[in-house]
Order: sequence, then C-alpha cells, then structure tokens
Amino acid sequence: MLPNSTKYKAALYMRLSKDDCSCDESSSIITQRKMLRSFAKENAFKVVDEYIDDGWSGTNFDRPNFKRMIQDIEDKKLNLVITKDLSRLGRDYITTGQYTEIYFPSKKVRFIAINDGYDSANKYTDIAPFKNVINEMYARDTSQKIKSSFIAKMKEGNFIGNFPPYGYIKDPSNKNHLLVNPETSDIVKKIFIWASEGNNPKKIAEYLNKEGTLTPAQYRCLKNPQLNIDNYSKRKEWSSSTISKILKNIVYLGHTAQGKTTKVSFKSKVTIQNAKNDWIIVYNTHEPIIDLDTFEKVKKISINRTCATKGNFTNIFSGLAKCMDCGKSMSSVGTRKKGSLANLACGGYKLNGKKECSNHFIDYNVLYDVVLNAIREKINLSEADKKALFEEAKSQIGLNGNFSLLNQDRVKLERRVKELDCIIEKLYEDNFNGVINNDRLKKLLKKYEEENNKLVEKINKIDSYLSDKRKFVENIKTSYNNFSKIVNEYSNIKELTRDILINFIDHIEIGQGHYKKTDSGKIRHQQIKIYFNFVGEHDSKIYEV
Repeated sequence: MLPNSTKYKAALYMRLSKDDCSCDESSSIITQRKMLRSFAKENAFKVVDEYIDDGWSGTNFDRPNFKRMIQDIEDKKLNLVITKDLSRLGRDYITTGQYTEIYFPSKKVRFIAINDGYDSANKYTDIAPFKNVINEMYARDTSQKIKSSFIAKMKEGNFIGNFPPYGYIKDPSNKNHLLVNPETSDIVKKIFIWASEGNNPKKIAEYLNKEGTLTPAQYRCLKNPQLNIDNYSKRKEWSSSTISKILKNIVYLGHTAQGKTTKVSFKSKVTIQNAKNDWIIVYNTHEPIIDLDTFEKVKKISINRTCATKGNFTNIFSGLAKCMDCGKSMSSVGTRKKGSLANLACGGYKLNGKKECSNHFIDYNVLYDVVLNAIREKINLSEADKKALFEEAKSQIGLNGNFSLLNQDRVKLERRVKELDCIIEKLYEDNFNGVINNDRLKKLLKKYEEENNKLVEKINKIDSYLSDKRKFVENIKTSYNNFSKIVNEYSNIKELTRDILINFIDHIEIGQGHYKKTDSGKIRHQQIKIYFNFVGEHDSKIYEV
C-alpha cells in the first residue's frame, strides 16, 4: 500500500531540452514550476526539493538532477515524484517504462504526470505505456529532423560544432562561419613550421609544454568557464596525438570536413567512426591558416623517424618508403650487420606478422645509396633531355597534338549556326508575305531548330574539351618549371637530406628480397621503385648486395 496523502514527501521534477526550446512558453521551466507548485499546494503535498535539468534531452537519463532525485529516493527522502507530463520524465519508452512500471513501485514511490492524467495510485494507468511510445516517436522524429538539418548545413559548408577548431573562433555575426583566432593561429603556424623542419609530434609537444603554451582543451575551458578541464584532459599538457591531429586537419587549409562520426542511436552516446569517403567536405569555406605546400610537405613526414638501436640515427625515409606488397610504411629496426645503421622493415609485418605481409626489409645504407644515385641521375639531365622528358610527359596524356583541327571544326559549326539563323529569319519573312503557310513554317522551324541545338551542343563540347586540354598543358608546364627549378637548386648534391627527398620523391616502394646462388656465393636481389614528383613517372631499379 502507498503511504497516506498527508505523509507524502514530494519531488518536483522539471526538464527542458534544446529541442523543446522552439516550443511556446507552456514548456518553459518557469511555467513547469508554477504548475507543479500549484498542484502540490492544492493537494497538500509537502515539497522536499525541486530537481531541474535545463537543456537535457529526454532520451538521456544521465541527467545530473534526475540522478540526484534517484539518489534521494534511494536515501528514502522522497516517496512522490510530480512532473508536468510523462515526456518530462523521459522520451525513451523502454527506460521511462522501467521507472514508471518497475522502479517507482518497487521503492513505493508514487508518480504523477499532471497533463497526461497519470497517477500511479490510480489502478487505471494502462494508457501510460502508449504515451511513452508516442513520446519516443516524437523524440525519434525530432532527432531525425535535427540530423537532416545538420547534414544540409554541413553540405552548405556551415560549421556546426559546439566549439571551433583550435586556431579559429566562431564569427560573432554567423556562428556557422569560422574566423582566424589571433590568439592561437600563430601557435598552429608554429606547429606546422616545426613539423616541416623535420620535428616529430613528440618533439613539438615537448617544445610547447616547455614554453607553457595552453593546450587546445585548456584554452577552450579558459574561454568557457562552465567547462571542467578534467572532462577534457587528464594530462593537461600537449601530446604527440594532439599535434598529429592538428597536422592532419584540413580545416587549416580553409576547408570544412564534418560528419566524421555517427551515433549508433538517438538514444545512445556511442559513436562510430565513418570512412573518410563518407565525410562531408566543403572546400574554401573560411580563411586558411596554412598554405597548401606546407601542409602537403608535412603530410609526407612520418611521425616515427628515429631508431634507438644505434645512437642518434634518424630515418630520413620515414613516411616515404613503403612496402611494395601491402603499402604499409617501412619503419626502422635494429640490425646486426657491421657498419649498417639500421634496417627498414615492413610496418604491416612488424605489427601483425605473416597475417598481414611477408618479412620485407632492406638495409638502410643500401637504400640511401640507390636513392642518392637516382636523384643524381635526374638532376644531371641536359636541357635537351629535360625537354624530351617534358614532351614525353605531355604525350602520355595526349597533349602533343595541336588544336588546329578542332578549331577548324568549331569554325565550320559556327558558320552553319549563322546560316541557320538567316534561314529561320527568311522563313518568318516568307510566312509574313504569304509564300509559306503556318503549318509549313512550324515543320521547317522544328527541323532547323533541332539542327541548331545539336550544333550548339557540339560547339560547347569542343569548347569544354579545349579548355580542359589547355589547363592540362599549363599544369604540365608548371610541373616542368618546378622540376627544373629544384633540379638547378640541388645540382651536384653530395648527401641526402629530408628536404631533398620531400622535394624530389613522392614515395618509394620496397619489394621482397630474395637470394640467388652464384659462383661467388649468395647474392641478394631486391626491387626498388622510386616515384618522382613533378613528371608523373617512376624509375624501377634492381640492385644486388
């Protein structure tokens, strides 16, 4: 039996989510409070406390004041809960039903939802489960509408995050637009400069921590005092992972990439990572902080450069050397070979063994010599050789032929279009003068208009084709000029540097080595493919050791 009405210790529970904020004042916290207090007074219920969750969704039961109310029920401070309606308690019909049908009765707690006419002390409460289902359907529909609205905004290039990326602030006149933050953008630039100079994320994090620079989480909490730094950062210092995320984020190029995660359900906090192909990326939505050349250069630099097996060895091929079979980066490992600094081994095999790849490895010194000689061959090209290389690159994409034939075709088509204009004009004159009747005019007009439309379509196609081809030619010329510039800049190099590799080479593929018996003993054969920048070609070299 429920206790007497004179002995009720009541909790007035109020909730308002962001989704409800667009509703009228009937759902406001002020209105709910007036209604609940008036109801409690009319029924002589003693109010122990008010529990208010303002801005919390009804599908989430991890609300601070709801949890506080449940704890007070556990402590036997309450035996009556009053809400405006069932949806204030929650919009998830399963969890809401567990509280109304199981939890409250087990704790001998009476529950009243005023507007729904629900009172657990009344035996006629069968309508409650249906009300809960309707409330969840409303929440599900609202969630879907909000999701669709967000997707539409993202596709338009609007930034919809709660907080702007580090280095930016929200535009005061448009919260969906980003502006460069003068307080933090210089730090972002500094991070990219250090990375482009060969510093790995760990080293960059050490620099920033030494300078006492606030981390993105600390800066965010500083600007938003309502946030608790402990919920965002345990270490409260820069880490290599934070630096890596910044270095990979295209937001600093002025682009917006959103939709990287998806919620499993509107009732769950769990999110899953979306494939990169499913991201919503809109280009040139705001002012960039980093130029494309710097970003691309940093992109090629691996975060793992050092091999601790032999002193201060630095792997200048980090991020450039790839396994020819699985495509994973070749990482530095120790070696027992006398005089050798290290081996480069397949990262896939290193992490997962034969399940992923075979034991690809190469002597670091051997790779160094092969690449150095290959670059020397490239920069020692004569002007005639370079010109021939340029012409070959053009021919590979069909640019050697001139455009005169196409231009001639276009002239002929335009001439015919003008002829048709004259013919159509003459038809109208003949019709006006009674030479041809209206039916004949319509038939001839239809015939010549169709021909005219086809000719215009052909002209547009030629224009589009010529425009694309000219752009290709200009791109090739630009690539060739860049190639020549760097060749001249690095002529007669005596040693490899990270900067030289980044400028000359896109990537290097390392094949599986094997031994071949000869009269002089075993000789190791291995294939290396070097993919150079600028000219879109690669060299394949086979070496023996």
